[in-house]
Amino acid sequence: MPIAEVTVIPIGTGSTSLSAYVADMQRVLETVEGVTYELTSMGTIIEGPLQRILAAVEALHESPFTNGAQRVSTAVKIDDRRDKPSSSRSKLESVERKLHTDLVE
Repeated sequence: MPIAEVTVIPIGTGSTSLSAYVADMQRVLETVEGVTYELTSMGTIIEGPLQRILAAVEALHESPFTNGAQRVSTAVKIDDRRDKPSSSRSKLESVERKLHTDLVE
């Protein structure tokens, strides 16, 4: 399953604080069917079918404009592994196993 990391930066907001925009974007994600997501301190991780991820990215990008931003910069990274099932959690668990193995040896 594809995994995306999305960072949306509203510009021209009149303030350096963006948490209200981030909260609104999380509310927007609640309305996008077929994806799961996790807010991080630097962006949002979204998992789901690629077409649903792209719909979520579009909705996230539009949200700050709806809330008064004059400019929006959006960065997207997509990891689409098709040789076996993948998830954000499974990627973290793989690294954690390797860290534990290195400590034991």
